[in-house]
Amino acid sequence: MIEIDGSKGEGGGQVVRNACALALVTGTPFRITNVRGGREKPGLMRQHVTAIEAACAIGGAECEGLTVGASAVTFRPGPVAPGEYHFAVGTAGSTGLVLQTVLMPLAISNAPSRLVLEGGTHNMLAPPFDFIARSFLPIIDRMGPTVTARLVRPGFYPRGGGRIEVDITPAPLRSIDCLDRGAPLTRSALAMFAAIPPGVADREIATAKKLLADWSEEAFAVRELPESQGPGNILLLEAAFEQVTEVVSGFGKLGVSAERVAQTAAARMAGYLASDAFAGPYLADQLLLPFALAGGGSFTTVKPSQHSLTAAAVIELFLEKRCVFTQQPSGTHLVEVR
Repeated sequence: MIEIDGSKGEGGGQVVRNACALALVTGTPFRITNVRGGREKPGLMRQHVTAIEAACAIGGAECEGLTVGASAVTFRPGPVAPGEYHFAVGTAGSTGLVLQTVLMPLAISNAPSRLVLEGGTHNMLAPPFDFIARSFLPIIDRMGPTVTARLVRPGFYPRGGGRIEVDITPAPLRSIDCLDRGAPLTRSALAMFAAIPPGVADREIATAKKLLADWSEEAFAVRELPESQGPGNILLLEAAFEQVTEVVSGFGKLGVSAERVAQTAAARMAGYLASDAFAGPYLADQLLLPFALAGGGSFTTVKPSQHSLTAAAVIELFLEKRCVFTQQPSGTHLVEVR
């Protein structure tokens, strides 16, 4: 039984999700205390409960203490059973974070799977669907499995109601090296909104145009979604290269101006483009688990986040693998799984 203090490091839900995935793959039970102890509201939230329930469903697992608000859980995995599954968060909780929990165990199983996930698809503090589909999953496909994700219906906070469908064709993971992003291909900026004044999205795009002045006029667009899918707003900035695509998001929020949303997102994108790193900070977080399960590999990234360092620590508890971060002369960091 592996004992984990959930308040250490990043101290959030990622510890729970990665521990569930690793337990299912290795067959090792664990107990987490001080769940999300580093958060303003500690304990399991609805989306974390759904993620663990999903892990239990695909892996015949047993979990003690699984309730909203719980500060300690014990998870005992069984064998992973690929198949068709439907999981609903029930709120605007992130479908992407539920997917993060079960994807890798299913991606290296012995038969295809299909997932239907309902809840939030574009949430603050979680990877939006566009990032998952265009930044993360193409790297998984290069490692062997084939994973296809479709956005059926967007779901914004606080309404939720989104739906994504994911088809997984498993295969053994092979280690890869992702050191060069390749030549630049396309750039795009999209402001999506539903049930809010359209001027908000227009101002986001106008600000992004000023800050990303070397992007072509055709790169910028506004899209209005059906009112029933709102209220909600997201600004998506995308930079595609031959080997990787970076997606940066900014979420509209009460009390935060449209200009500020665009300024923050544009600054993050500019920082990535100014470096020669393969992975941005959020993609780096996502890649550690599959690279560790592949048994090796490397990639370059910007300065490692606390999320990444915490994920590396959890991986070391379950696998005889270390994620080593080495700063390069250019300022980027080389991440190697050993």
